Formats: sequence, C-alpha cells, structure tokens
Amino acid sequence: MAQNYDVVILGGGTGGYVAAIRAAQLGLKTAIVERERLGGTCLHKGCIPSKALLRSAEVYRMANKTASEYGVTIEGVTLQFDKVQARKQAIVEQLSQGVNALMKKGKIDVYHGTGRILGPSIFSPMPGTISVEMANGTENEMLVPTNVVIATGSKPRGMAGLTVDGQYVLNSDHALELAQLPASLLIVGGGVIGIEWASMLCDFGVDVTILEYGPTILPAEDADIVKEVTKQLEKRGVRIVTNVRLDTNTFKIENDNVFISANMDEQDEIFEAEKLLLCVGREANTQGIGLENTEIEVVNGFINVNDCYQTKEAHMYAIGDVIGGLQLAHVASHEGLSAIEHIATGKTEAIDVLKVPKCVYSYPEVASIGLTEKAAKAQGLSLKIGKFPFKAIGKALVNGETEGFVKIIADQKTDDILGIHMVGPHVTDLIGEASLAKVLDATPWEMSQAIHPHPSLNEVLAESALAVDARAIHF
Repeated sequence: MAQNYDVVILGGGTGGYVAAIRAAQLGLKTAIVERERLGGTCLHKGCIPSKALLRSAEVYRMANKTASEYGVTIEGVTLQFDKVQARKQAIVEQLSQGVNALMKKGKIDVYHGTGRILGPSIFSPMPGTISVEMANGTENEMLVPTNVVIATGSKPRGMAGLTVDGQYVLNSDHALELAQLPASLLIVGGGVIGIEWASMLCDFGVDVTILEYGPTILPAEDADIVKEVTKQLEKRGVRIVTNVRLDTNTFKIENDNVFISANMDEQDEIFEAEKLLLCVGREANTQGIGLENTEIEVVNGFINVNDCYQTKEAHMYAIGDVIGGLQLAHVASHEGLSAIEHIATGKTEAIDVLKVPKCVYSYPEVASIGLTEKAAKAQGLSLKIGKFPFKAIGKALVNGETEGFVKIIADQKTDDILGIHMVGPHVTDLIGEASLAKVLDATPWEMSQAIHPHPSLNEVLAESALAVDARAIHF
C-alpha cells in the first residue's frame, strides 16, 4: 500500500535530516529514505570522525613534543591507535543516536533502504513516486510525495589509472578505518581533505608527502594563508611537491610498498611509500536514484537547480553535495532549510557564497570568508588590508600557539569588508565572528568597536580590524 507524504527526502545526511526536521516543524508530513545510517558522510565518513582523529593527533603532538615547553615532563609517551579509533567511533555513535532521537521527536518516518524515483505511474500522474528497496529484504515500499528533496550527497572521486583497493590505494573512507598507521604515505591532492590528513598523520609520526597537481596547496585560499600553511607543514616534516604530473602507468606495488613516477617542472622522480591516499575531490551520488525517469538535468555530474533549489521538475528539489558548489556540511544544511521554506511558503533566499565560512582543521587551522585578495583585485576593487599576528596576542602566548595571523580585506571606497582570512590557533571557532560581520555588512571600524575580552584569542579580530586603517594598538 502506498504511503502519502508532503515531503520525501532522499538521503539522511546533514542536509537531508536538517531539512526533514524543518519540514516537520512546519507541519509537513515528512519521510526520509536512507540506505545506510542517518547522519550521512559528515557524521560517519567525514567531518566528525576525521576531526576526532585530528584531536587525538593534536594531543599526541603536545604530549610527545611540546609539553616540556609548559614545564610538564612526560616520559614514555605511546600512541595506542586502537583506542584512538575507539574514541572516534564512540563520538560517532553518540551523535548518531542523537540524530535518530531527533527523527522520533519530529515524528519523521525513516525508511532504511535504497530509494528510486519513478516516472508517471498508477500512483501519480507526475514523476516523483519513490520506490524503496528495503534494507531488511521486505517488500518494496511505495511513497507518494507532493514534494521530493534529493540529498544523496557525494563519494570520494577516483583517479584514472589508480585502482582504489582499500589496502595500498586508499580514499578518505578507507583512511578513517585504518587499524594501524603506515610508516609512510603519499597523498595525491593538496586540497582541504589532503591537508587535513597530512597534518593529522604527520602528528601521528607518519612520513607524509603531498603530491599536488596545481602550483600551490589549498588553491581556494588567500595566497598569504597558503604561504603560512606551507611553511608550517614543511617545518613539521611534511614534503609538499606541486605542479605534479603523475604517470599512473608506472604505478606498482612491490615489497608491500607503492611506487609511482611523476614529472615536476620537466624533472622526473619516483615516489615510494607504504600507502597512497587519493584526495582529489568528491563526485555526486546521482546514479541509481531514478533521475532518468524525470526531466531533471545533470550538468557536469551535478544536479542543476535554480536559486530556490528546484530542479527542472518544479516539485522536486536538490540540495547539498549532489548539486556541487561548496561541498560543506553547513552549506547542505542551509540549502535544506531554504528548500523546505520554499516548499512551505513559496519564499526563500539563496545562499550567498561570499557569506559562507570555510574551514581547514589542520595544524595550524585555517578559516576564511569572502573574497581573497587576488579575487578582489580581479574585480578591479581598490583595497585596504589589515593584518595582525597571533604572536602579539597575550592569550596566544599563554597557550603556546603564536604562529599565524588574521587578514581583513576591505573596500577602499565603501569600507565594506570583502574578506576575512585566518591561519592559527582555534581560527575555525573565531570565524564565527567574521561570519556574523559579513551577514551584518559590518565595516572594519564596527568590528573594532565591539569590546573583546582580554586575554582572549578573539582580540586578534579587533586588532586586525584596526590595522585596516593603520590603527592597531599592540603591533
């Protein structure tokens, strides 16, 4: 027997379950179809488990290398990686139970299985009925929604010529489940995911080499930030090789090690390590969900949507990684909220990508919002820039983490803040103030007038805002 819903959401990741909660709050009868576990990539294969590992790596680095600087002598420091993994999984399980509880609280029906969109049928004259192949092997469920939200997410992208086997050639999913650490690792790709893994594994004592196709790591970040991160990673022993052209035909496995040849600026080199980790982006999960039964357009592998997140089928929406753009969990959540608001009220506001904070949870941390200096100059804007180092902040000295700085870019003519870029301690938390400043269209002067507590790391924001007009106090 078919079940009728106001909204059926394909995918229970961060975008999908948040959309479901909002739909239930607005009184819409709502269901989620999820083939694995609620929480999706972010909770189970991305944001949360990787940050749990990064935290363990940070503690190990401090205990093993820097504790003595604080007057604390620790002898016989050992890493028990099985306990690191157990802690990670316990955090995931706790949050997973929380998501399940939220579904019960919102009276949201959850179908554990694989959903596929059907074309016009006896259930509906329009495409959109969802056939759910239930994970428990019972008869398929038929869901007949007034509206559909596609939130099927993404998966790690592969690379032609390199077969991901989970043993010698890994993607990020495999890396999260390592039972033991390799002695050495090649990371192909110097984007956000590659840099976080390089930082973490370096702290765990792994010999890490990054092989990046482009001229720099972190290509989306401001050049000053990239320079600082590169310096700090290399200082800790990470080798970074850019402008790399891998010859995948030379890839081989011998004596439990991987070998691959690459060309860099017309020079060839053979790279060797115990394992190779592919970090070359993510691709949308668009296969096997029935898009061929609809008029939905897929462009360059991603579902095409308008500013309201509607597909070409007006009653069918898509959000999150499956539509491309900024593939971030917090973006997916806000897209889900926007789509539901449009379903319920006919009104919504598209996300302004220049108001989206981006974070890299490496050591040092990176956070940014708005235009880079290069992008602002490319628009022909006249700029004024303020920079302030953490080494002049008392709390940074107290914490023993003084590397890095905050950089604020403002429009010389209008005084509008164009971008805020940070590298250093806890900047993935400090970016919240910068995000609010962008939402409120604040000027550097307005940021500087907010009273910041002393001693605190966020004093660096006030000082960098003052520095825009050459008025910094402590540097």
